Amino acid sequence: MIIAGVIGVCVILAVLAFFIPRLSRHPERGTQRTLGAGARAGGKAPGVLGRLFSKPFNSSSRAVGRSGSAGRRTRRRMPF
Repeated sequence: MIIAGVIGVCVILAVLAFFIPRLSRHPERGTQRTLGAGARAGGKAPGVLGRLFSKPFNSSSRAVGRSGSAGRRTRRRMPF
């Protein structure tokens, strides 16, 4: 269920970044901030468990950033 939510957020951010590039940065940063808080909370577990619990949040945050930048990059490349 969480995976579907992250995919949905990525799709929404990519579309938003394509149509409204400037206004897409605030939702992207808010989503990354939320995922970063989850990664920090998971990282407080001891040893290997800390890395294991924080990894999904870090990779989700990276995916959100890439989808937003991909939408803006695609918008720049359009001829209009």
